[in-house]
This record gives sequence, C-alpha cells and structure tokens, in this order.
Amino acid sequence: MTKIIVVTSGKGGVGKTTSSAAIATGLSQQGKKTVVIDFDVGLRNLDLIMGCERRVVYDFINVIKGESTLNQALIKDKMTNNLFILPASQTRDKNSLTKKGVYKVFKELSQMNFDFIICDSPAGIETGAIMAIYFADEAIVTTNPEISSVRDSDRILGIISSKSLRSENNQKPIKEHLLLTRYDPYRVDKGEMLSIDDVIDILHIPLIGVIPEDKLVLKSSNKGRSIILDIKSNAGKAYSDMVERLLGKNQPFRFIKVEKKNFIRRLFWI
Repeated sequence: MTKIIVVTSGKGGVGKTTSSAAIATGLSQQGKKTVVIDFDVGLRNLDLIMGCERRVVYDFINVIKGESTLNQALIKDKMTNNLFILPASQTRDKNSLTKKGVYKVFKELSQMNFDFIICDSPAGIETGAIMAIYFADEAIVTTNPEISSVRDSDRILGIISSKSLRSENNQKPIKEHLLLTRYDPYRVDKGEMLSIDDVIDILHIPLIGVIPEDKLVLKSSNKGRSIILDIKSNAGKAYSDMVERLLGKNQPFRFIKVEKKNFIRRLFWI
C-alpha cells in the first residue's frame, strides 16, 4: 500500500526541500519505489536540488489539467534506482492545485505500485501547503532550533490536525514526526540556540531526526546532488539514520552533543 508523507514547516528556509530530496533518495536506497512531488507551484526548487532541472518538460499541473500523462511528467533520477521526481510548474497559479486533481495523481501513483509518495510542501499555510498536507498519512514537521521557526511549526501542527482528509472523515490522525535541522550543539551549550528538549517541550511530537549544521549541504545542493549521497557528510549520515527510523528501525541519534577533543587534538587545534 502506498504511503503518503508530507514534509512541511511553518517557516521558510529551514531545509524542507533539502530534506524531501534526502528522504526520498534514502527510501529508494532501501529498495522502496519512491516519488517526490514539488507542491511549491510558481517557484519550483526541488528539480534544482535533484539535478534534473534541464529534463523538465511536463509538470505536476500539466498532469492535473490533463495536458500530459503522469508517465510523461515523471523524471527518473539518474543517481538512484526506484526514485522519480514530479516537478512543480513555474508559470501556473497556486490555485491550479485542486483536491480532485491531486487525488487523481495520487491514485494513479498508487496503481503504479509506488511504496512512498513524498510531498515537498511550500512553507506556511497557503494553498500548496494545504494540498500537500490534505491526503497525507504521515507528516514530517521540519524546524530549525530557533523560537520563531518552532512557533510557526506549532501552527502547522494545528493545520495538520484540522485540515486533512483524515480529520474530515474522523479517521486515525496523521502521524506526526519532528525533524530538527541545522542543529549546532556548540551553540546550544552557549545558550544561542534551543536544545532538542526545548523544541520537544514546545511541539510535543516524537523526534525522528536531528540534522547537524553542515557546510557540505550547500555544496551538494549547488551540484544538484542530494546530501544523503555524500558519505563524508555528517548531515548525509543523519538523514540516512532518519530514513532507517522512518522504516521502523532503531538508530541512535548522532551529532547532538559537543564532541570532546582528546589531548592530541587539543594540542594541535584539530
């Protein structure tokens, strides 16, 4: 059965699209047939991060409007088997997204035996975000460890619990997960950043991943290559751990404490 997971946030710039790309790539690495869909109509960044912007011919809205088939619009990832991208439109209005149209696409993807549909939601509570959330089975709420980001994520949790198909039908609620990005334990120790416990105390949802601050994320995005493919990156390793947890496996959290240097490293400042 196809599982629909939305990656969402209240605030922009928290690494949501980077996370969507990494999660989708990680699931496909585990042998799961996965599609990641860009719901940010009018902007479209997912294809850049996935390195397929030059291969976009048809998009999500073309499929919804019946201007192309789903097979014409789906882009097969070149670096990972079982992974497909459905890009957003840069020229259409966000109101082009309709519940009927999104449902039609999801139903067809399910018939194509996809294991996971990852929805890369735009930030906030506009049409694209609501549509990305509406049909979800699970939600990964992405936030930075700063109060404004966490506060906005709290608002998104209210949307998730009240404006979904599951809530309308009195079904089991969307399963919520917390993804904490750009985490820096050194700054936490200095009191410059909220701790993991601080964020959990505010949002009250289970933690599924902590992604450390990592300069390699930007380099990877600029190359059109998901950070999870960089085996030297701490962020990539943390995303891999997160995908394991998403699949129900136990994985300890890494990169969440200040690394203590031994005598030799302190002596040579390394």
